[in-house]
Amino acid sequence: MLNNTNNNKSKKIFLLYSLIGFGFLIFLSVMLLTVLKSRNLPSLYSENNSKSERGSIISADGFHLATTKKLYKAVVNNRYIDPEKEELFIQLFSIYSGMDAKDVKDKLREKKGVIVLSYDLGEKEAQYLKSLAFELKRYKVFIERKNSKTGLNMLHGLSILESGESREYPYGKLLTPIIGYPHKQETDGYTRIKGIKGLEKRFDEELSSRQDGSSIGPRDVNSNIILNRDSFTKPNINGLDVKLTIPVALQIKIEHMCDVMKKQLDADQVMIAIMHSQNGKVLSLATSNRFLPKEITKEDYANLNSGIIEYSFEPGSVIKVITFSLLLDKGLINPFDMVNGYGGKYTIGKKTITDEHKFNMLSAEDVIVHSSNIGMAQLSQKLSGIDFHEGLLKFGFSQKSTNDFIYERSGSIPDSRQLDNEIYKATCSYGYGMKANLMQLIRAFSAYNNNGRIVYPQIAASYIDEFNRETLIKNEEQIQVIKSSTASRMQSILIKTVNEGTGVKAKTEGLVIGGKTGTAHIVEDSNYVNKYNTAFIGFANDESSHYTIGVITVQPKTSKFAAQTAVPVFKRAVDIMVEDGYLKPFKTDTTTKSNVVLQPNILEELAPN
Repeated sequence: MLNNTNNNKSKKIFLLYSLIGFGFLIFLSVMLLTVLKSRNLPSLYSENNSKSERGSIISADGFHLATTKKLYKAVVNNRYIDPEKEELFIQLFSIYSGMDAKDVKDKLREKKGVIVLSYDLGEKEAQYLKSLAFELKRYKVFIERKNSKTGLNMLHGLSILESGESREYPYGKLLTPIIGYPHKQETDGYTRIKGIKGLEKRFDEELSSRQDGSSIGPRDVNSNIILNRDSFTKPNINGLDVKLTIPVALQIKIEHMCDVMKKQLDADQVMIAIMHSQNGKVLSLATSNRFLPKEITKEDYANLNSGIIEYSFEPGSVIKVITFSLLLDKGLINPFDMVNGYGGKYTIGKKTITDEHKFNMLSAEDVIVHSSNIGMAQLSQKLSGIDFHEGLLKFGFSQKSTNDFIYERSGSIPDSRQLDNEIYKATCSYGYGMKANLMQLIRAFSAYNNNGRIVYPQIAASYIDEFNRETLIKNEEQIQVIKSSTASRMQSILIKTVNEGTGVKAKTEGLVIGGKTGTAHIVEDSNYVNKYNTAFIGFANDESSHYTIGVITVQPKTSKFAAQTAVPVFKRAVDIMVEDGYLKPFKTDTTTKSNVVLQPNILEELAPN
């Protein structure tokens, strides 16, 4: 009996210890599973990210012509909005965002779940809405919901997130198409800007943002990063600003003048370029055909190209100046040599050349002053084909005129073999059989206002970083294309052309003005038609400032003569420059002012004491 009792007791003790051991194993298993299982514990670290911005395009007088605005999106999950407080949410969001309350309500009704209420909130609206999001949580506009997957209660409020950047053009059409336009590019849900045309494209690499910012480190109870040795910060590096040589105030007036003259001349387009003759800094590039970079329509497509560098045309009689200076520089002619005008009609081979104004005999320099095709055709025969070809190349024709633009149409010139032919030589000498753009022409003509050296037109003056440190952009070295003495003589001839010849309407009292007119037929379907481009390329100087100015009018309907179309545009531009203080006329007495102001050899006499 005693043995049975002891056996039962032993069994009970064993069973008890077995149960305790089994329970302990279960406990250890649960603890091990808890340790090994991933848990959604709050991180001890916090991370903030920020996006860098594209740089701005800035005028010479400090105005932002193209700038970047950060965009934000407002996101909400309508499942978490308390139905009794939905109307309160709608009204408050409408007030803070500027959206119409009806639009907000319609978006909330689109579906159940995550909804983007707005994709393009500005920075100010985003800040307001971030404050609102905090207040909405505080007033329990949002309610907790159990997540069907995790079984945990969750609360989602209003989130304001960076969505991208937008390119802004505060002055609308100003300086288009020179500035160009951008294209949106989405990367990882963030919209970036990429340049497509104009300066936006040419300086896309410099303007583009360099590095996005981020900060990571231990967090405090409010999830703010504690900056200590365990934290890491990578700063934003924004794109560089590009500062131009062109001031806004002058550009606005010149563009308005082009608009007026386009209507007055009934032209397809009016273009003008103004450049410092001695350093190449461009003061204005203007056209009557512009567009809004953010609102490009089908009607704007023809205006997206910059005519100043992308419209290549036969320049006509302005090329007579280049031809004449090559002859003069090589000592092949004397300005006072006499040339037969043949009464306005002259035949070379099978080609008959005519003049608008009939001459019998005239001096070589008067061939320029009165723009005689017949005279120039004869004089050009003194140049060999290779000298003519190399001379045109040296003046920059059929080559890019500036490094500050892309997609330039460089035009064309006949080769030296063709220029050995007397007909090719004759027609090219007065601007047919070759093509050039306006920028090439003002670059070539800068030689006559800069001691025989041509300059590279410069539009971008400097880069500015986010610390406002400015780095000047060095311009290309000037090229001596003719002797200084030749340039001086050519300048006198161009002044005489304004004083007595085809450019007389360009006269401005108190300034040294010179230039050359040009008219050329337009080619359509390989044939010359009864349509014309007209040009006037010249200079305007006062005692200290020297500018090369070029004007092109495309198919003016009121007249085919440059003296009545391009020259008045030039004159109005000079008047604006005087008005704005870029040119300061000399003071002269009444007995000399009509002629003296145009003679460069007496500038010292006219200078103020």
